[in-house]
Amino acid sequence: MLAPRALVLRAPGTNCDLETAHAFERAGGIARRVHVRALAERPATADDCQILCIPGGFSYGDDIASGRIFALELRTRLADVLHAFRDRGGLVLGICNGFQVLLQTGLLLADTDGSRQATLAHNTSGRFVDRWVGLRTIGGPCVFLQGLESLELPVAHAEGRFVTRSAADLARLDAAGQLPLRYASNTNPNGAEADVAGACDPTGRVFGLMPHPERFVTATQHPAWHGRLDPDQPGTGLAMFVNAVRAMA
Repeated sequence: MLAPRALVLRAPGTNCDLETAHAFERAGGIARRVHVRALAERPATADDCQILCIPGGFSYGDDIASGRIFALELRTRLADVLHAFRDRGGLVLGICNGFQVLLQTGLLLADTDGSRQATLAHNTSGRFVDRWVGLRTIGGPCVFLQGLESLELPVAHAEGRFVTRSAADLARLDAAGQLPLRYASNTNPNGAEADVAGACDPTGRVFGLMPHPERFVTATQHPAWHGRLDPDQPGTGLAMFVNAVRAMA
């Protein structure tokens, strides 16, 4: 039996696709990097995959707003393909810029009429933040976080502040287990509401997060690994990719 296949969708300005593909392969999957325009020309490419990932970076230079142009291209050229992929049970992951894209396409946290329940706004500091943060998980349906309780991952963004449309939306999403990843105490890098670092759909199969799990798949990627971590062990970010591959095996 073939290993589960992950489609890593890239666009001009995407710069984490190689690391993300490597993470899926270390997790036991088969990764294929595909340009968004190549997918638009041959949408059937998605039919051969079980996992779709929109990786991090600065798609289209983050002109207008982070992820806006990439999301517009997906909505206008590939909306049917992406919704069909999700509806047939495929896993969808958006990392950093990819999380921004998922929210703006309506694949994640959107009402039936397409209106968004949440967005990612500028960091309260007004600056780009690039550092490691502590994270904790909240029990729920998220496929990618199964078996994880706490972890450290790097963040690198200027527009990562999770904001909901209303307090009622925040409470409803929280109660439904759709806000499963939070920044640990005193590590919130952007002022996100309720310390939210990641969100999922009701099934737990569509997940977006601001931290970069693909940047911590080996222990030696941690800046303080020497004397603290076993260099032969994986980094905790790898577990998210392992969970995805196992779920589709």
